[in-house]
Amino acid sequence: MDTVITAGRVLPRPSAPVEDGAVLVRDGVIVAAGPRADVVAQAGPDAVRHDFPTGTALAGLFNVHVHLAFDASREMLAHFSESDDLLEGARSRLTSMLRSGVTTVRDLGDRGHLGAAVRRSFAGEVAPRLLVSGPPITVPGGHCHFFGGEVSSDDEIRALIDANAAAGADVIKVMASGGQITEGGADMWESQFDARQLSLVVAHAATHGLPVAAHAHGADAIEAAVEAGVSTVEHCSFLTGPRSSDRRDAVAAKMAADGISACSTSSRNWRVIVEKLGDEVAQAMYGRLPWLEEHGVRLLSGTDAGLPGSVFDDPVGALELYEWLGFPRRRILEIATEDSAAGLGLGSVTGRLEAGLTADVLVVEGDPLASLSALRNPLLVLAQGREA
Repeated sequence: MDTVITAGRVLPRPSAPVEDGAVLVRDGVIVAAGPRADVVAQAGPDAVRHDFPTGTALAGLFNVHVHLAFDASREMLAHFSESDDLLEGARSRLTSMLRSGVTTVRDLGDRGHLGAAVRRSFAGEVAPRLLVSGPPITVPGGHCHFFGGEVSSDDEIRALIDANAAAGADVIKVMASGGQITEGGADMWESQFDARQLSLVVAHAATHGLPVAAHAHGADAIEAAVEAGVSTVEHCSFLTGPRSSDRRDAVAAKMAADGISACSTSSRNWRVIVEKLGDEVAQAMYGRLPWLEEHGVRLLSGTDAGLPGSVFDDPVGALELYEWLGFPRRRILEIATEDSAAGLGLGSVTGRLEAGLTADVLVVEGDPLASLSALRNPLLVLAQGREA
């Protein structure tokens, strides 16, 4: 059965808007996207029609860094620790992401392979595409040790990677530096693994055909992760202390040259940071994003959803940070769609409205190229060709 979506404008790519356009979907795959007359002419006579004369159709959004095990409350760690069954909450959070227009999600840390269980639980139901890491690799008592991924030797590193791969992991997560939610662990700017260990992680993950995502706030940890050949650097803060940082041009240049992507993991909480610390301090903190952009590093859209205040259903609040930093709206939409797809190795699968790609489609009221707030008004969401 064919489905035809017509809209006031269609964004096959954010850089190529088509006024009075349409998208044709057949068996979950995009057949055509472009001018209305050209697309409609290719549809079968019994095609299902969805008409949105004042709307915009674009590719579904990405959130490449979430934790479905957390509930985004101030007590999220306590709730996580006290719960024996996290599945229903995780399912609900994934569904809320779909309703907000997110059609591809990457979970970067859980306990007991929750993400894989969530994915299995949606068999036959409409849900976002879900990539999972399982328990992240960390040191004993290290950042997020409560997920169960503590290792203290090379053999334990290999064994955890093997176990995660066997449980259905799509990516291996390693905590290259400390983090702020783990009491007693390394500070955010302190390294947890050296370059040799990170190279081991990358090499052994590769035996399973899996990329590596490195949690790295510290400048030294980022540099070591990049040298090791990880696929994505999460946070990518370049910290050297509680109030100091060291953006290393050579590291950014190597990231760009080697195709290593960066995810800021900034949620809508960025406004709270601005209010608390002021524009100047916030600009210094978030200024790494335009700096990475200037160096040609691919930026990915991810929010660390699940942490306190980092909700699952407001992708727009996070994207507005980029506008505050001076990014054009076209670039912001590219980051949230085609760039994030490319960074996850899904550029030939989704992220654009092009023939042959999976039909991950978002239709919103208004024009997000004129105002990002249009993304807050979803009219239709297709996930792999199925209506949410």
